[in-house]
Formats: sequence, structure tokens, C-alpha cells
Amino acid sequence: MRIKICGITKPEQGKAIAHLGATALGFICVSASPRYVTAAQIQTVVEQLPSHIDRIGVFANATREEIEQTVVAANLTGVQLHGNESPEFCRQLLESMPKVELVKALRVRTLADLAIADTYTNWVDTLLLDAYHPQQLGGTGKTLDWQSLRQFEPSCPWFLAGGLTPNNVLEALTQLRPSGIDLSSGVERSPGDKDLQKVASLFEQLRKHTDYQPAKILKT
Repeated sequence: MRIKICGITKPEQGKAIAHLGATALGFICVSASPRYVTAAQIQTVVEQLPSHIDRIGVFANATREEIEQTVVAANLTGVQLHGNESPEFCRQLLESMPKVELVKALRVRTLADLAIADTYTNWVDTLLLDAYHPQQLGGTGKTLDWQSLRQFEPSCPWFLAGGLTPNNVLEALTQLRPSGIDLSSGVERSPGDKDLQKVASLFEQLRKHTDYQPAKILKT
């Protein structure tokens, strides 16, 4: 199972979180976010990471050119789209960057929102389910209705996000079998400032889960 810690802003925290067991780090490339980092700031984190750690930039309604430039400048291995990007936009991005993992986030307000998942699966590598918030795109601390997601079985891998913490992650994983989990606010002191004790506690909890096997996806 992949473990992604999102909203990294500090090089020393990124390095420590990778050492604790994360398989992927996420960097917020949305200027309106309190966790926003520039390509240069991402690079200062990335250059300290082991090569096997996935490095995923999170974008929302950015242009293809903006995304491609950031991927190159920051040495990213993946792109997460967290806005209103269409399946056609995903297709174009996937074709222009075939070696970069493409993740499409779906902000779930009702079960009807899950119906659009099938329209993306042919044009992305991975889906991510996050809780809907009218003002915030992510990192809200709101959990999804896990019980209602038990029948969610897309034809591609998927991350579970939305309000996960060291205290509730095992409850979520007893109900669902995602390909990975994504945490941000649940392991923070404040936006962009990770609490390494909470991150360590997360991995202590995950080791109690029989299906926990750190893994990653490589695109060649």
C-alpha cells in the first residue's frame, strides 16, 4: 500500500517523513493554498530524498504548460489534478508526459460524484477520493463516509484521502481497500508544518494492519 504525505514545505521534514516510511510526498502548487511551494522550494526538498520516493505536485485548474514547466523544474515524478480538469485535459496531459504518473482527485460530496470516476480511468494512472469542501480544495480535515464507499472499485489504483489521522486510519482500512492513503492536515501542527510525532504514530498504527506493505508505482 502506498503512503502519501501531502503538503510538504520544509526540506528537513520531507527527508524525515521519507525515512519514517512514506512512499510518496505531495507538494501543493496552488498559490492560494497556505501550503503552497514554488518549484524552487520543491527542488530543495526533492534533492534530499531517496530516488525511490514518489514526488507528486498538486495542481488545480492550471494550464498544461504551467504543469509541464513545474514538473521539469522541480523534478517531479507525478502530477495530481485537484480542480475541475476534464477527462480530455487528462488525456492530453497523459500523452504529453507519458512517464509522469497522473492522479485525478475527485471531491466527493454525494455518491453521485463517484459516477464520474469511470470517465477518467482511461486517462489517468490513479484516482484520489477526497472530501468536498465549498472553499478548500484539500487538506480540510473532513472525512468521507467510508461505509458508502465500500462498493467503489475503479479499474485503476486509487488513494483514500480526506481527514485521515493516526487515530482513525485503521478504522478506515477495516472498511475499505484502497491502493494507497493520503494524509495532510491529520499529521500537521499547522498548514505546511508537519508533526513528525504524528507521522511516526501513523506508521506505528499501519504496522498493525495486515495488508500494510509499502509499495510504489514506477512508470518506465
